[in-house]
Amino acid sequence: TRDGIHRLEYEYPIPLPDAQELLSRVAHRPLIEKTRHVLHVEGHCWEIDEFEGENAGLIVAEIELDSVDEVFHRPAWLGEEISTDARYYNSNLSKLPYRYWKEDS
Repeated sequence: TRDGIHRLEYEYPIPLPDAQELLSRVAHRPLIEKTRHVLHVEGHCWEIDEFEGENAGLIVAEIELDSVDEVFHRPAWLGEEISTDARYYNSNLSKLPYRYWKEDS
């Protein structure tokens, strides 16, 4: 399911030609450009994405939990919860990049 909290993810190496074909035939344009930083905080791994290009200025932090109700320390630097806000999905950021959002949206 895709409800903002649960997402199917597959993480494994794929051959370079397969990756190139996926990027050329399937990926939305413009491509999402970002640098991923990994930070370990109190037993949990945070993946912090710093977006570039059309989405410059956007920084998103994600934590992987064993269950939706798992308790975790919320670091002071963490901003608002955006998991259910579809604007932040990569597929939507390629259609309406962050730099074009209105201040009040």
